[in-house]
Amino acid sequence: MSEILEIRDLCVRFPVFGGLLLRRVGAVRAVDGVSFTLLRGETLGLVGESGCGKTTVGRAIVNILRAMSYKVEVSGHILYHQPDDVIDLATLTRARMRPYRTDLQMVFQDPYSSLNPRMTVRQIVEGPLKIHTKQSADERERRVLWLLDRVGLSAEHANRYPHEFSGGQRQRIGIARALATTPRIVIADEPVSALDVSIQAQIINLMQDLQQEFGLSYIFIAHDLSVVRHISNRIAVMYLGNIVEMGPAEVVYRRPLHPYTQALLAAVPRPDPDHARRRAPAVGDVPSPLHKPSGCGYRTRCPIARPSCADDVPPLGLRDGRQVACPYSE
Repeated sequence: MSEILEIRDLCVRFPVFGGLLLRRVGAVRAVDGVSFTLLRGETLGLVGESGCGKTTVGRAIVNILRAMSYKVEVSGHILYHQPDDVIDLATLTRARMRPYRTDLQMVFQDPYSSLNPRMTVRQIVEGPLKIHTKQSADERERRVLWLLDRVGLSAEHANRYPHEFSGGQRQRIGIARALATTPRIVIADEPVSALDVSIQAQIINLMQDLQQEFGLSYIFIAHDLSVVRHISNRIAVMYLGNIVEMGPAEVVYRRPLHPYTQALLAAVPRPDPDHARRRAPAVGDVPSPLHKPSGCGYRTRCPIARPSCADDVPPLGLRDGRQVACPYSE
C-alpha cells in the first residue's frame, strides 16, 4: 500500500500569557516532533493518556488549530499525497485549505456537543454538501438519505433534532456528516469514549464496514489500547507530545517494549479478578507540558529510568518488528 499522509517532525506550541499586559510568559509543547505515515486503506491507532497531544495531532492534520487557538505555533510538514501531487497542509491558510477539506474530515469525541442543537439531522449532514459541492437540492436530499441509511438510521430521522437521539445515534450522525463529501482520510477523535461498551462495539463495527465500502484511511485516536487493537492495523503510542512506540497492532499489544506502553496495558481492566498482573501500572501524575522533563519525558515515572535518560530525547529505533524510543527496554 502507498502512503496517503506523511507527518514529518510536527510541533505544536500553545503560548501562555500572563501579567498585567498579558505578555507571553511561556509555551505548552503539546506536540514535540511527531513523525509517522498513514497508508491508503489503513487504520492507524493513536493512543495515550489525556493531555499527551493526540487530539492536537488530529486537529493539526485537518488544519483547524489556528482558527481555534490564538497565536498557536504549528511547524513541521503534513504531506497529503494526492494522485498527481503532494500538498503540505501545514503551510496552507484557511482559504487555501478549503479545497482539501472534502478529502480530510473529522469525527469529534463528544456526540453531545459536536452537533448543533438548533439544526435538524438533515441540515447537519447536508451542511458540508452545501459548502463544498455544487449539487442541487434534490441531489443533496438523496445523498443525505443515502448516508443516513449507510450509518444505520432511517429517513424518518432526518427531520429530528440531536436531543432526540441517544449517544450512539448522535455519533452515527457525526459519521454521516464526515462521509458526506466522500473523504479519503477520516480523523476519528475518541469516537467511542463517551459511549457505553455495547454501543462502542456497534460504532467500531460500523466504521470498519464503512472503511471497506468507501476505501477510507483512518487515524483512530483513543486512550484505551484494547479498543484500538480491534480496529487498527498499526498503533502509535504517545506520551507528552512524543511517540514512544509504534508498530503492528498485535505486535505492540501482545509484547509491548516501551515501559509506558506496558503501563497502559497494565491499566486495562481484566475480566478475571484473579489474573496476575505481569506489569505494574504507571506511578505518579503526568508532568505538565509547560514544564516538560528534560530528555525522555517518561523518565520521572519510569521503573527502569537511568541518569542518562535526562540528557537527550531518545529517538525511535527499529527493534523487534516495531519502533521504540527507549534504549533500555526489554
